[in-house]
Amino acid sequence: MSETYKGACHCGAVQFEVSLPDGLASARRCDCSFCRMRGGVAVSANLDGLRFTSGEDKLTLYQFNTKTAKHYFCSVCGIYTHHQRRSNPNEFGISAACLDGVSPFDFTELIVHDGVNHPTDTGGPMDGVAGILRYEKNG
Repeated sequence: MSETYKGACHCGAVQFEVSLPDGLASARRCDCSFCRMRGGVAVSANLDGLRFTSGEDKLTLYQFNTKTAKHYFCSVCGIYTHHQRRSNPNEFGISAACLDGVSPFDFTELIVHDGVNHPTDTGGPMDGVAGILRYEKNG
C-alpha cells in the first residue's frame, strides 16, 4: 500500500511530496563508497512519485564513477534529499531523514545492500545483501 510523505532539506529551501509504494518497509542502506560516507537511510519511490512543492531549482547534482546514479543535494544547506538509483534507474532513493516525522533511528533493523560489488559491475544478483544494520536505543 502506497504511503505519501512530505519532506524537506534541513533549511527548508527544497520541499517535496513523495509517494512510497512500499512505505517505510523499503528502507535500506548501501555499502558503496559514496553511501558508506553519507551514512543515510533511503526509502524507495517511483520516478513519478516525487513532486517538488518548492526549491527544485536549489538542488545540485553529484555523479561519480559510471555517472549512472544521480545524487541530489540542497545547494543552500548541503543536505542529500534523494538520488536516482544506479541499480534501478526507474526508482528514486529518498532520504528517510528528510521525511516529516521520520528519523533514521526509527529503523531498528536495516538491510545493507552490497554496493561495493555492484551487480552492474559483477553480473551478480540485483538483491545482493552485504549485511544487516541494527540499532538499539538505550533505556
